[in-house]
Amino acid sequence: MSDFKENKRQLDKELEQFIALLNQLLPQYHSLLKKKNLDQDELKKLGEIEHYLIGVNSKIMEIKGKLEQDLFGQSMDVYYKLKVQATAGDPSAKLKLDCRRL
Repeated sequence: MSDFKENKRQLDKELEQFIALLNQLLPQYHSLLKKKNLDQDELKKLGEIEHYLIGVNSKIMEIKGKLEQDLFGQSMDVYYKLKVQATAGDPSAKLKLDCRRL
């Protein structure tokens, strides 16, 4: 359980840092988008930020897909296997199934 707590703490910290960094980058992007006459450096920076944000969005979608697949797909698979085992009389499966329902 301590591994879970440490992983959770570290993941929460990294997610907060990610959000903070994104909150620094997005205003720069929006500012450049709104500006009417961009010089070459600003245009280059806008392109770089936009390209980077598209990549970040892709990674976020990949993470989201993995979470959905693992959390819901795998969970449902395990649930139905446990249900079949519990219905067949396996006491361990019944206990696990009861714990999942709580």
